[in-house]
Amino acid sequence: MKITAHELNRATLARQLLLGREPLDVADAVRRVVALQAQQPVSPYIALWNRVSGFDPAGLDSAFAELRTVKATLMRLTLHAVHADDYRTFREAMEPTLRGSRIGDARFTESGLTVVDTGVLVAELLAYADRPRTTVELGQWLTERLGARMDPAAQRMLRQYAPLWHASTGGPWSFGHRASYVAAAGMGPVPVPGRPDAVPVHSGTDPDAAARGLRTLVRRYLEGFGPASVADVAQFALVQRARVKAALHALGDEVEHLAGPDGTVLYDVPGAPRPAGETPAPPRLMAMWDSVLLAYADRGRVIPPDYRKHVTRRNGDVLPTLLVDGHVAGVWRPVDGGIEATAFRPLPRDAWEGLASEARSLVAFLAPRDPRAYRRYDHWWAKGMPAAETRLLPGD
Repeated sequence: MKITAHELNRATLARQLLLGREPLDVADAVRRVVALQAQQPVSPYIALWNRVSGFDPAGLDSAFAELRTVKATLMRLTLHAVHADDYRTFREAMEPTLRGSRIGDARFTESGLTVVDTGVLVAELLAYADRPRTTVELGQWLTERLGARMDPAAQRMLRQYAPLWHASTGGPWSFGHRASYVAAAGMGPVPVPGRPDAVPVHSGTDPDAAARGLRTLVRRYLEGFGPASVADVAQFALVQRARVKAALHALGDEVEHLAGPDGTVLYDVPGAPRPAGETPAPPRLMAMWDSVLLAYADRGRVIPPDYRKHVTRRNGDVLPTLLVDGHVAGVWRPVDGGIEATAFRPLPRDAWEGLASEARSLVAFLAPRDPRAYRRYDHWWAKGMPAAETRLLPGD
């Protein structure tokens, strides 16, 4: 069976709740979309505002505070918000990537700690983080534990590797610039690699658990973002393609094969939504780093190739985008008086009317907390932005 480019786009939008907002509990919505990229604190809130009807940001506040939705370093080695019940499996799937990129990073290995030393240290660190601990507190604990100050870069690698959740630090969007960490719940113990008698650490060191976890993550990814290729799955998680292929093979009849628009083999979950290519797609004001912009090796299903460099900047910033007919058509930012929308191509009247309606809703959503969210990224607009048309979409 072959699937068209428009059908791929609509499949993504349907599974990501972007063809129509749905009345979901916050935690259920997060689980439905698999994960929300969350290095910018406001982005998960705007992402859910785009997807959940009647979304109340207080619901996400509570989910973070009560650790029903958790924020941690996971896929693509960056911060994601995921359902707490998914964390262990996702963390196990990511273990080889996290270990190699963080514990194997030269900035960490220069500390002189061996694999066994690190395993014991992580176990003790998690015991210390039985309640929220600030970056300063963790640094002081490491100094006392090691008898010398660990380089800040090495500390950062260790924090990103260890199964730690970011603890809520308050408004306006649950997390500020001064992070606080707490040990992840539900990570079962196994012996430290190379030293069975040592203090146990989390189950992510078990290669069988990593393989099982990746199978689950791959299936969940296909449910939330499919159909997708091996390269797409590998890009989403930042794992080796060989591991993805092994996971897909192990899933057997749980996945089916399709032919993509260019003949690439795509995988999907049988029975998952695949709306017709002509299904209407409402306009949306997408959050910075929204997952649909980053979940594929071939991002052309959502971002036209000519626009990618305008949306994804050289330092990795992914700007908030206008989604028109299911595809990126420009960028937006909050300004005094409303939302400034910059279209990369001429847009029809009904598209502008739809964006204006979304802007009124978004301005009202942001107003009680942070009307100028994303203001720190205004420098990208100051450096020039290609525009067919720019409009101020007022908030009233």
